[in-house]
Formats: sequence, structure tokens, C-alpha cells
Amino acid sequence: MRYDFEPLFLTMKLASITTFILIFIGIPIAYWLASSKFRFKFLLEALVNTPLVLPPSVLGFYLLLIFSPKNSLGNFLTEHFNISFVFTFEGLILASVIFSLPFMVQNVQAGFQSLPISLKEASYTLGKSEFETILKVLIPNIKHSILSGIILTFAHTIGEFGVVLMIGGSIPGKTKVASIAIYEEVESLNYATANFYSFILLALSFFLLSIVYSINNKYLKTN
Repeated sequence: MRYDFEPLFLTMKLASITTFILIFIGIPIAYWLASSKFRFKFLLEALVNTPLVLPPSVLGFYLLLIFSPKNSLGNFLTEHFNISFVFTFEGLILASVIFSLPFMVQNVQAGFQSLPISLKEASYTLGKSEFETILKVLIPNIKHSILSGIILTFAHTIGEFGVVLMIGGSIPGKTKVASIAIYEEVESLNYATANFYSFILLALSFFLLSIVYSINNKYLKTN
């Protein structure tokens, strides 16, 4: 029996791009949440973490409405910039970035909050700017948190189903990722193919989580 590896390749591509984007988005957000004294910071924390409790289909549904060519924003993006987030791979990336954001931010935020305030103060005393302090002092000291966030973000993205189905549909070679392929194979009673995709995702998820727990255990032993 020949298996189609395209959904798996598309899944890995989506997870890689999503994780790369969230490294640059998640770390600044995490730092701000960890250090800001803004009175209503809890509202942004709630917004960032909403995907953890929101059904994926709900997020996908609203993204579908917002970026539909029939709505003003979707029509504007299509007409003026030739950009479409509905039933495209770009739409999958957008949905995945939003849906996986908490997994990056929570880990990195916890890392920043675990650092003693004296570390930052000492850096300022030595004449370092806030940006230099973050880049050269704080981030190197939370490498384990950032690495955990990266791995969990990647692992979470490869398992997405509802949100990617709603915004991307199931277009072979374009938006049909492994989770959607599994669903369709089960619907068609092709259990052998569904098992093939499922086992690969199961093994990969277990492997990635094992790395996260190994990193955390090593960090706890050294601190």
C-alpha cells in the first residue's frame, strides 16, 4: 500500500513556520506581561490565553467570517494586496499563530518571572540598556523556558484540527494537513491509512514532550 506523505510534509511546514513566527512575537509579549505594572494587564493575559479554553472551531469560525472576501476586511486585503486568508496556507499560518500563542507566551513568561530582579538591576548599573539587558542577560538565563515553549508550540501545531479545518478546509497539497487527512480517512473507512498518519503524529508528540520534560527535570536539578 502506498501512502501519501504530502499531508505530513504540509503539517511539518506549518508547525515550523508557526513556531518561527511565535519566537519573535511570543518573547516580547511574554516579557511585557512578566514585567509590566499596567493596571489592566490581566485583560491582555486573558486575550492571549483565550485559545486554551476556546473551542478551536469557534476561533476558526470567526477568522473565516473576518477574512471572508464577502466582508470588508477580507475584500480590502484581496483587492488591494491580493492577500487571502480563507482556504489558503497563509490562513492556516495565521490561525495557528493565534491558536498556539499561549504555549509560547506562558513558558517564556514563567521564565522571565523566575529571574531575580537583582539580575536586571545589576545590568542597568553596568550601563546596559533595557534591550541589551533582555537580549544579553535575561534571555540567556531562560533558555530552558524558551526551548520548552518552542517544542510545545511545534507539538501543539501539528495536532491542530478544528481551527485549520474551518479556515483552510481540505485542499490537497495546500491546506490538507495530517489531522484533517486522518479524519477523512476514517470517514472513508480507510483505517490502515488513518493509523499510519496517527501513529506518526503520536510518536512525534511523545518524542517532543519527552524532550520538554527532560529539559525541565535537568533545570530543576541544577537549581
